Amino acid sequence: MYRVAVRALCEFTAKGGDLDLRFTPAPTAQEGIAGHALVATRRPEGYETEVALEGEFGPLKVRGRADGYDPALNRLEEVKTYRGDLQRMPDNHRQLHWAQVKVYGWLLCQARNLEDIELALVYLDIGSQRETLITERAHAEELKAFFEEQCRRFIHWAEQELAHGTSRDRMLENLGFPHAGFRQGQRQLAEAVYKAASTGCCLMAQAPTGIGKTLGTLFPLLKAMPRRALDKVFFLAAKTPGRQLALDALAQLHAAPLRVLELVARDKACEHPENACHGESCPLARGFYDRLPAARQAAAAQRWLDRDALREIALAHQVCPYYLAQEMARWSDVVVGDYNYYFDTSALLHGLTQANQWRVAVLVDEAHNLVERARRMYSAELDQWSLKALRKTAAPALKKPLERVSRAWSELNREQSEDYQAYETPPIGLLNALQGAVTAITDHLAEHPTALDIPLQDFYFEALQFGRLAEQFGPHSLFDLSKRPDRNGRSLSRLCLRNLVPAPFLAPRFSGSRSTVLFSATLTPRHYYLDLLGLAPNTPWLDVDSPFHADQLQIRVAAQVSTRYQHRDASLAPIASLMASQFAERPGNYLAFFSSHDYLRKVAEWFTRQHPQVPVWLQDRQMDEAARHAFLQRFSEGGQGIGFAVLGGAFGEGIDLPGERLIGAFIATLGLPQLNPVNEQLRQRMARLFGAGYDYAYLYPGLQKVVQAAGRVIRTPADRGVVHLIDDRFAQPEIQRLLPTWWAVDP
Repeated sequence: MYRVAVRALCEFTAKGGDLDLRFTPAPTAQEGIAGHALVATRRPEGYETEVALEGEFGPLKVRGRADGYDPALNRLEEVKTYRGDLQRMPDNHRQLHWAQVKVYGWLLCQARNLEDIELALVYLDIGSQRETLITERAHAEELKAFFEEQCRRFIHWAEQELAHGTSRDRMLENLGFPHAGFRQGQRQLAEAVYKAASTGCCLMAQAPTGIGKTLGTLFPLLKAMPRRALDKVFFLAAKTPGRQLALDALAQLHAAPLRVLELVARDKACEHPENACHGESCPLARGFYDRLPAARQAAAAQRWLDRDALREIALAHQVCPYYLAQEMARWSDVVVGDYNYYFDTSALLHGLTQANQWRVAVLVDEAHNLVERARRMYSAELDQWSLKALRKTAAPALKKPLERVSRAWSELNREQSEDYQAYETPPIGLLNALQGAVTAITDHLAEHPTALDIPLQDFYFEALQFGRLAEQFGPHSLFDLSKRPDRNGRSLSRLCLRNLVPAPFLAPRFSGSRSTVLFSATLTPRHYYLDLLGLAPNTPWLDVDSPFHADQLQIRVAAQVSTRYQHRDASLAPIASLMASQFAERPGNYLAFFSSHDYLRKVAEWFTRQHPQVPVWLQDRQMDEAARHAFLQRFSEGGQGIGFAVLGGAFGEGIDLPGERLIGAFIATLGLPQLNPVNEQLRQRMARLFGAGYDYAYLYPGLQKVVQAAGRVIRTPADRGVVHLIDDRFAQPEIQRLLPTWWAVDP
């Protein structure tokens, strides 16, 4: 039996016409829920809400919840909230709504033996709270015929999906590990991942680079899919190289029936970035839903849907590659994408998981990055420069609402004597003014849906995000104001709602999966990640045995050098001398890491003056993909020289330079975040919440970057190298306790 939701069935069978993403203000999910509740309160006693219904046709079981039913009127209602002019709603949206209410109509007639029923689309204007009721009387027999026709359109696909699932599960049951054996530590990791999927818990796994973490996590989850009835596996990476590693590992498994999808950002997938995303502008949006069935069928048959393969299919059928990928997320077994596809506020994969009640397993690659990434996902800021520019060009109807925001904002500036200040709560006067402006802009955009005003839309989205996060403000967040003068000396400022502890936002995402496995070479200390990410206190934590030995990597501490800001000028000569001595001892390729571009440049200038015979190359402040590639290409087999880079930047993690391509690293910093007012606020909040302000705000994030950078040196069991930790604080026992256990630090 193939189970399908009413909405999913109708979206598959009844959606046609153009893809039209012209911006029109839409109710938020919370407004939609509130709108449905409001309609229910207006109905008489005996009115039923959330009516659970289901029915069968052939191998299909169709189920869902109808919004409301009035037994006295024998009226079934489908409630839709909207903003703006109802007449501008696209026809294909209205057709979809009618399809849904007709399917529900038959399911209700069947369940209650009704001969006929009144069907109603109830459109609620969120702004005015006015209802528009469109009704149609229908006989049970015609609704039954409509239902069966939708099922017949879907049934071929359903049968195909059932056959695909059977074939996939049979293959996964017999799937073998692609190599002769597991690497050291890899089996330990794989067994823990399988156990987590079996018991339905999350797992934190600290596993050293080089053991094959990607394959060691994907393989056990694929084996668990048929045995634990998993619908999907999501592999989430912080950066593009992580996605590619996952695709490479999946290719090694030769799991032919498996459907693998790579999700990429919209700006990288768009074929016509110069065109607006609707049928009147973009040829790939015109008739998108009419051509989607054939493209979807071709993509399902292709199975391997990385970026290039999906683009080829999309262009062959003249549909948008980005939105074809979003459609195929519903029908793929393994989805590889960025963190934001599951953890962001409006994450595609999480939304689909909730709507379809999938059982999913989630892999979070290089999970130490999730803390900062999630903080950004749940933060918002507004710039007074943008508001000032917008007021000059705003439509007359928006002048007063924007002026009220400006007055409230300027009042804050006047009351604040310092350039930076954090507040206990966001000021209610400003929030009220901001909400008034959002409402006015919403109404304006609803009345002028075809007008393209990018600055207005940008401010609108920023203000919406700001307002939504303000509603959820708590100890996990910080509100602050940073002032700076304009050209005339007047103070303008930036408002920030900074998320400091993502745990309240991420915890529901973890509970929404069957199992989430977070893995990285640096997940120490355990309590730091448990506290900040919102994992259950009893979440298993695994420290995977290293395949490497202490004699492979010399760890030398330069305890006579201080890299503190006030000592940096004095550190230039000893650092350059140490680097030159190491290079003379063993010529080859080295990476040198520093806390800033300025420090990097000073050491490089000193080094090249004293040792001009040693080749050096430097990381620039702004390096595009080609420049980063050229930087890495300098690390060739048999090459010699030193690459200067910033710790925590593009070359501090996620790069693979095995063998003679990299034989050593110099790390001239503890990696501590910059001392500034924002980080000091973070320290104070971490002290208040967890009793370890300095450690949570500075020490743990800094040493995580150090260990990641050092991990570039030893990539395989055959590698040999050296890492110089340059700072007297590296000699402190409390610092050394946080370094990998397999390291043997020279005294």
